[in-house]
Parts: sequence; structure tokens; C-alpha cells
Amino acid sequence: MKVLILAGGFGTRMSEETHWVPKPMVLIQGKPMLWHIMNIYSAQGFNDFVIAGGYKVQMIQSWVQQFELPWKVTVVDTGESTQTAGRILKCLDLLGDEQFLMTYGDGLSNVSLSSLLDFHAHYRKTITVTAVRPPARFGVLEIENGVVTRFGEKNQADAGWINGGFFVVEPRIRDYLWSETQVLESDVLTPMAERSQLAAYMHYGFWAPMDTLREKNQIEEWAKMPIPPWSATVV
Repeated sequence: MKVLILAGGFGTRMSEETHWVPKPMVLIQGKPMLWHIMNIYSAQGFNDFVIAGGYKVQMIQSWVQQFELPWKVTVVDTGESTQTAGRILKCLDLLGDEQFLMTYGDGLSNVSLSSLLDFHAHYRKTITVTAVRPPARFGVLEIENGVVTRFGEKNQADAGWINGGFFVVEPRIRDYLWSETQVLESDVLTPMAERSQLAAYMHYGFWAPMDTLREKNQIEEWAKMPIPPWSATVV
């Protein structure tokens, strides 16, 4: 089964790093974020990757060509201005008429891919998304009559569920794709949800995005651990 990684965005919220490299190529303990994501899949038996590049795609291509990676990797230049769903559209010929896995090039998780696939097979929808709790980022105030009665960290569970990537996708996604200007979330997942074709696998384990420099630095710290939290797969 192939794994599609969406790796073409500009990463503007991390301009300190992405001015020089595409976000999936930002180094975490000496290896690109992309390597860490691919290793999550490889550790669970998935070794055939299609990378949908765009912004500074030549850097991803050079990395794949320069290093003897232990996986089959195909890099597709989907264009800098192409939107997320458009990137999928431009990779369909490589993905063929089979089910595939998909994720973004900036998120890490210890999700069990076998459990995700079992869940997807049970519900039989066009796409299953891994739903996660977003990391708590802000202090929370409880206020009565203008006086703070409690100040503390926001409970992660209070934030609800969000799209954490790590999708399972059926080839009939083709029916929802027609333009490189389509955005995955608003132009594909939203209408799928309206037609009851989007399932959500709730993942209670580790998940972390790399949208900001602060998040990148936190991932760096985790990566120093003997077993980083995204490497301890939830069974």
C-alpha cells in the first residue's frame, strides 16, 4: 500500500526555517521532518512513498537522490501554487486504483496504522481521518464577577477533536477532485462529511504538529529521548 505525503506548502508560520527549506525538510535532530514521518509508516510495514512537493521541491528531490533511503520514494513536483487537494489530483496516476494512506508533511503521531485500517474497513467510507486532541497552548481563566477564580493550563480534552492527518483513502476520491485550486479540507472533506463519506478514527495517544518555531523546538526535545513519543506505537 502506498503512502502519500503532502509536502508542498510554504510553511509561512515557520518563516525562520522555511525561508531556506520546505517545512518537511526542517531538521529534527539532524534528520528532516519528512524522514521522521516516513519512519512512522516504515516501522509499521509501509515502505512505498509518494511525496507531493511544491515549494522548494528540488530540495526534497535532491535529498532522496543523495541518500540511500531504505524505502521506495517517488517525489512529484505538483507546483508551488497548487492547493492540497490539487496535489492529490496530480498524484492519482501514481497511486492507481488502490486504497492508500496519506498524511501531511508536518505532523507526528504514534497512531496504530493497523487499527486505523481496521476501523476504515469497518465503516467503509471514502476517507477515514485520524481525529486528535490539539495540544493545550494557552492558560485558561475562570472568572466570576470580574474576579479570576482559577488560572491554569487549558485541558487538552476541552479543545475538542481536530483533523490530525494520517488518513486512509479510497480511490473513489477521484470523484471529488477536478482542479489544482481545490483545498482538501474545505473542498473535499467538507462535502464528504455532508454526504456521510468521512469517518473519524479517534486517536488518544501522541500527536504533535510543527506549525511554529516553538512547536519545532518542542519536537526537537522529544527527539532526544531514547524512544521519541511518536515511535511508541499505540496498540
